[in-house]
Amino acid sequence: MSDINKSKIIAFANQKGGVGKTTSAVNIAACLGAQSKKTLLVDFDPQGNASSSVGVSKQSASTAYEAIMGENPYSCISHTKFEGLDVMPSNISLAGAEIELVDAERRQYRLKDKLDMLRGDYDYILIDCPPSLGLLTINALSAADEVIVPMQCEYFALEGLSQLTLTISQIKKLYNQRLVFSGVIITMYDGRLNLTMQVLEELKKHFPDKIYKTPVPRNVRLSEAPSFGMPAIYFDKYSKGAAAYTEIAKELIERCGK
Repeated sequence: MSDINKSKIIAFANQKGGVGKTTSAVNIAACLGAQSKKTLLVDFDPQGNASSSVGVSKQSASTAYEAIMGENPYSCISHTKFEGLDVMPSNISLAGAEIELVDAERRQYRLKDKLDMLRGDYDYILIDCPPSLGLLTINALSAADEVIVPMQCEYFALEGLSQLTLTISQIKKLYNQRLVFSGVIITMYDGRLNLTMQVLEELKKHFPDKIYKTPVPRNVRLSEAPSFGMPAIYFDKYSKGAAAYTEIAKELIERCGK
């Protein structure tokens, strides 16, 4: 299959929880779908928050867990009611995979092998990684072409980012030579805070070409949307959060040249 027909697989990773990682993966996936890009959201976090954020039950019969344990990946995909968006859901059973796969063959490539089968069917496959650097995240990074890191403008976030870039380099060296650290999305942004501006300056110094132009502001509608099982552009398309993610999705398409 030529590269032109292949999907771009992008992992959303940050080992720190509560930074807007799932919110970013869900909303960018929905915005790509709304821009006529056929998109698969892979919920690879045992908490299953990405699944419920697009209105798909965590109790789905077949999930990412079944896929990496050998089931046909096509039977582990649920269609959502949103334009161009499918999801491979997840639930707490995925947490057991870390232990079950310890002695398994090709344990770090389980997700890659399944997503490679789906590459011809989607323009984009977005993976929501768990907030840790365990075997699930290694699987996601071994399957991905690119990693995007959503992060808050806080001092500790900078420390976490340097740790994550080291992990990305290790995985690139050991398991996936294609892997590129392609971008940083600034989440929960408040331009009135001095610390925010200082951290942003620091980021621009170290990663000048990586930062997405549009920061995602703190936004009530963005926080409310998941409890209705809807991405922000469907919950309130005029909200600041929806507008920010629409711009980020456009920039992503531009960067990927798709």
